[in-house]
Amino acid sequence: MIFSSDNTAATSPEILEALTRAASGQALPYGADDHSAAVRRRFADLFECEVDVLFVSTGTAANALSLATLTPPWGSVLCHRDSHINNDECGAPEFYTAGAKLVPLGGTDAKIDPAELRTAVRHKAGDVHSVEPSVVSITQATETGAVYTPDEIRELGRITKDAGLRLHMDGARFAGAVASLGATPADLTWRAGVDLLSFGATKNGTMTADAIVVFDRSLTSQLAFRNKRAGQLTAKMRFQAAQLDAYLTDGLWLRNAAHANTMAARLQDGLKAIPGVELLGAADANILFARLPQQVIDGLHADGFVFYHDRWGQGVVRLVTSFATTTEEIDALLEAAARHAA
Repeated sequence: MIFSSDNTAATSPEILEALTRAASGQALPYGADDHSAAVRRRFADLFECEVDVLFVSTGTAANALSLATLTPPWGSVLCHRDSHINNDECGAPEFYTAGAKLVPLGGTDAKIDPAELRTAVRHKAGDVHSVEPSVVSITQATETGAVYTPDEIRELGRITKDAGLRLHMDGARFAGAVASLGATPADLTWRAGVDLLSFGATKNGTMTADAIVVFDRSLTSQLAFRNKRAGQLTAKMRFQAAQLDAYLTDGLWLRNAAHANTMAARLQDGLKAIPGVELLGAADANILFARLPQQVIDGLHADGFVFYHDRWGQGVVRLVTSFATTTEEIDALLEAAARHAA
């Protein structure tokens, strides 16, 4: 049983059915099809405003192209030191921005500390010998499974805008944050100052479809050219659009995310009762960190459980649930962990 990532889950049946329907007949290419038009309207309804939407195949593409649109080559991207763009994208943001610098900041639960940000947005601004602070990138939910509240995003948004910078959100697990908070997508994004959102879906049920949601539509033209130049403007875009259309239909995206969150909460509650286990932070979404005794780690691996460990410190493991995780899988892991801890 695999708990290393929510990328290991399959595709939601509703999305597979939508792909099958889209495969019937012909459609105009490059986003001029009816499926693409329909899903763009869904995004506008979801965010309660007019938006532009560009479909991409990966979250890395969404992040890198968004940041390239918001940052000149001599600019800097202010982000948390534990963010995905800083640690897990093989330099893609730097590559697509033609050399902009990522400046990592601190903060608990992988959230940017507002006090640090206030200093960073002004640091050497206008100094030709330094990179120019240009954009702030926040991750929702964070890499530790925490979520930014609307008030927290608004505070960071005010700091960002007051300094004349742009605000990007890496929403690889955006659905999990919405499901956890019960807040509206609008309150978590453009109403709080977000200019561009990397809207993740592959971790939560789609097959090959993520998106960039553009709230400041003056950015769309440049972003569209960058999207094409990066090879992300797909000819048969209806297949990406069909996935996202099904994803947003009848609340599938939130049902999937809520289930993943519930499974993480069940896992967290069960681990609390096991001797020697130390929980590290709260699992607001579907990621849980804990410190386990070495014999428990070894025993779980021997039993066939797959998860990351020791990347964040001795004995520290990351356990990730998904929309496809079952209560039986959670209970099996808990039973095995308790047995090896005894």
